[in-house]
Amino acid sequence: MNAIQSSTRVYGLDTLRACAIGLVVLHNYALFVGHADTFGWVGEIGWSGVDLFFALSGYLIGNQIFAAMRSGRRFSLPHFYARRFLRTLPNYYVMLALYFLWPWFRNGAELLPLWRFLTFTQNINLNPGTAFSHAWSLCIEEQFYVLLPAVALLIAALRHSLRWTWLAVALAFGGGMLMRAWMWDGHVHDDPQWRYHYYKYIYYSSFCRFDELVAGVALALLKNYHAGAWKRVTGHSNLALAAGGAVTALAFYLFLADHLGFRMTVFGYPMLALGFALLIVAALSPGSLLHRLRVPGAASLALWSYAIYLVHKQVCILAAGPLRDAGYGPESPPAIGAMLALSVVAGWLLYRLVETPFMALRQRYVPANFAAPAALTPQPR
Repeated sequence: MNAIQSSTRVYGLDTLRACAIGLVVLHNYALFVGHADTFGWVGEIGWSGVDLFFALSGYLIGNQIFAAMRSGRRFSLPHFYARRFLRTLPNYYVMLALYFLWPWFRNGAELLPLWRFLTFTQNINLNPGTAFSHAWSLCIEEQFYVLLPAVALLIAALRHSLRWTWLAVALAFGGGMLMRAWMWDGHVHDDPQWRYHYYKYIYYSSFCRFDELVAGVALALLKNYHAGAWKRVTGHSNLALAAGGAVTALAFYLFLADHLGFRMTVFGYPMLALGFALLIVAALSPGSLLHRLRVPGAASLALWSYAIYLVHKQVCILAAGPLRDAGYGPESPPAIGAMLALSVVAGWLLYRLVETPFMALRQRYVPANFAAPAALTPQPR
């Protein structure tokens, strides 16, 4: 398994994934343990790390599906779902068991019914502040994993499938903007509980937060079905890196100025999707600085990022009390260092004890997204 991972790693994608988990951890630390300015603007904008994960997932999963469909071999939905679920569900179920079977772990926070988590509908009209609330993004990703291959196969069965596919991408972006505008006008504008409703009906909503996933899928489409255009785009890799950095920086600046306002609610997420898509292009382009740069520790953080995401929030919340009793408040460097280190160690343990064995099972029993070749029937002589 390690040999397979080492031979297929793209260091630019590792760097982006490490940045994503770093942003999320710092944001949640400032939000649930420290103060809003604990890490300055980095902690304040850290929620965008989830959007970067969405963009990466959209590209990686889309690329798997489209590459398999173009290979000439039969793409298998059961194999795809088995591989996805073996990758995502074991860690998730372990965390659910901790929250539901060990009351101390959830630290008195309200817990939604189990069926909401098991059906990946927990993010729908989610009340902010409930236990394991950060699973909202996992729900959106699982919904995406279930729907994308089925939609791709359906569109592929139609004539002019590429035209229909790009039309679907355009409609998805337009529909997302219209949905956010409608929800903002109906639940945020002039409402006494506008901030609470923003998160409940827009921020956590599947229909309002899929822009970056669609952007990643668009990149996978471009790579697999428009080889000439993909070659031209990746041939200007450092320009893509500079443009992606500039668009992302502008989106950050505007979100920091007015995250919950109408204009950024409607147009900010597509802007963020564009910036992240350009950074992914740079990460995939051999001539790019981002592709060639090997950041120490980034590959490990990328490998453990899913497990760290699941455990970090509650680990920090639970560790803050004993550290405070020992004289180290959440704003002190020793407490910050200790809780961030605990988050990484806890994530590594979850990765080693749960994720790694199931990934080995996946490699053994479902090594690819293709259907098994039909057995040859001996012909009579």
